[in-house]
Amino acid sequence: MAPAFTAEHQRLADSQARRADWKNWGPYVAERAWGTVREDYSPDGDAWNSFPHDHARSRAYRWNEDGLAGFCNRFQNLCMAIALWNGRDPILKERLFGLSGPEGNHGEDVKEYYYYLDATPTHSFMRMLYKYPQVEFPYGRLVEQNARRSRSDREFELFDAIGDAFRAGRFFDVFIEYAKVDQEDILCRVTAINRGPEPAPLHVLPHVWFRNSWSWGHSPDRPELRGEGDASVRVWHKHLGECWWYADVRRHAPELWFTENETNLERLFGVPCPSPYVKDAFHEALIHGRADRINPDRRGTKAAAHYHATVGPGEALVVRTRFADRRLDDPLGDSDATFDLRRREADEFYDAVQKPGLTDDERHVQRQAWAGLLWSKQFYHYSVELWLRGDPAGPPPSDERTRRRNAGWAHFTALDVLSMPDKWEYPWFAAWDLAFHCIPLAHVDPEWAKRQLVLLLREWYMHPNGQLPAYEWDFGDVNPPVHAHAARRVYEIERAQTGQGDVDFLEEVFHKLLLYFTWWVNRKDVEGRNAFQGGFLGMDNIGIFDRSQPDLPDGGRLEQADGTAWMGRFCLDMLAIALELSRTRPSY
Repeated sequence: MAPAFTAEHQRLADSQARRADWKNWGPYVAERAWGTVREDYSPDGDAWNSFPHDHARSRAYRWNEDGLAGFCNRFQNLCMAIALWNGRDPILKERLFGLSGPEGNHGEDVKEYYYYLDATPTHSFMRMLYKYPQVEFPYGRLVEQNARRSRSDREFELFDAIGDAFRAGRFFDVFIEYAKVDQEDILCRVTAINRGPEPAPLHVLPHVWFRNSWSWGHSPDRPELRGEGDASVRVWHKHLGECWWYADVRRHAPELWFTENETNLERLFGVPCPSPYVKDAFHEALIHGRADRINPDRRGTKAAAHYHATVGPGEALVVRTRFADRRLDDPLGDSDATFDLRRREADEFYDAVQKPGLTDDERHVQRQAWAGLLWSKQFYHYSVELWLRGDPAGPPPSDERTRRRNAGWAHFTALDVLSMPDKWEYPWFAAWDLAFHCIPLAHVDPEWAKRQLVLLLREWYMHPNGQLPAYEWDFGDVNPPVHAHAARRVYEIERAQTGQGDVDFLEEVFHKLLLYFTWWVNRKDVEGRNAFQGGFLGMDNIGIFDRSQPDLPDGGRLEQADGTAWMGRFCLDMLAIALELSRTRPSY
């Protein structure tokens, strides 16, 4: 580890030495959980249509949560995020909107404007921007216009639909920041600036809720949120113990709302709900005036602080919350000072990390690129065996389903925070994407990068035959073998930083990579000429044909060369690792 010459370096060192757990909480909430394989229990594997966006506000997720600028602990027991309403939208803005794979003329496509601005590797300071229109969000028009377009047409974007509003400044710049007071003490600040020429109404609803782990028939333990006073929520969870969530009352007094993170069975399936307090209660209360959906006893598994103001041109509505593992007398009194401190510490950290000689623009681009990677960490939960078998409280799966997707990966079990390609368009890991992510991440947090690479090689991820899981739509698909290259580069980057490479890490991954290498060598090409072909390789998913299938639709065959090139790269990386190990391990 690099010498602890900044506060953030010290937090990283304390985390690595297990003196502290600064990475327990982070931006680990997905931006989309609907339309994913894990939430699909249909017999035909139609993930997009079995759980569409229209269900998301009303239907409890089985495997993980989503939200706007979400924050949670590493096991996602408790989540925090924000929701917005401009007084015009037909639904509460609790999550980013986009098109499903079948809806988009170029596949799935998020239709929002948001930016990851800053982040530290321990998530002691995080900052992002979301641009929220003051006019009605054009949900229907985005779907309809893109449905009319072919794959050769350009996409119909949000600016195409409401460009006049953006040109006139009729939107809010909503800055969301997190700052850690301590490991289990987290501040959130939402600053919504009216960029328009006229006063505009805005509702801001910071949320706190539990991931639903109790409705599936495995555990009867049910956590609880309970209102205490005007703007305090007592949090109880068997793994977290007693904690507290506070909303600011200094400038705007909020209403505390409570409901349950449970499916609205009546809306979705025409079945009476056991309780009127369900997941979409805040949407119903705010959009449709259904105050009866809010639990008057001020208790539940989902809560929000409802702030409402008319914001003048150029003015801002500022909302603050705090989560802490203890009761506080003045929870938000010095919160702005903490944000200022953590931002200065972030500046000091990147001043130390970035190489001298970069221009201001280059430094800004590089720092924001790291922010994008750090914001794109996500809690990922998936047990293939349990998913195929179904839950005790759910309907039994069909025979067709148990023989379909990922049936050969029953050993796969994930309950981890992973680096995602994109938390909306691709909210599941991809083996080769993750490997490449680890290379730039090693410059700011080599321990995290090493742990990610080791994790995918563990026996509950790697197949017994040596294959690495590709991505959840088809774990058995073939990705380029870049894991060895990433491991070698991460080792070299850390060695350059500290003067000493982590040989134990290199040896650990080398042994598992030998299994992966053997699996690749044993793959057979069509004509048995020892060429490596097939799979989701260098063209990614933009090829005309499905390269994982040996035969083309017209009966022809696709000859591929890039698999052999990737294997050449794999050989060179394994040789380089073995040579490095031989410096201190004579057996190599």
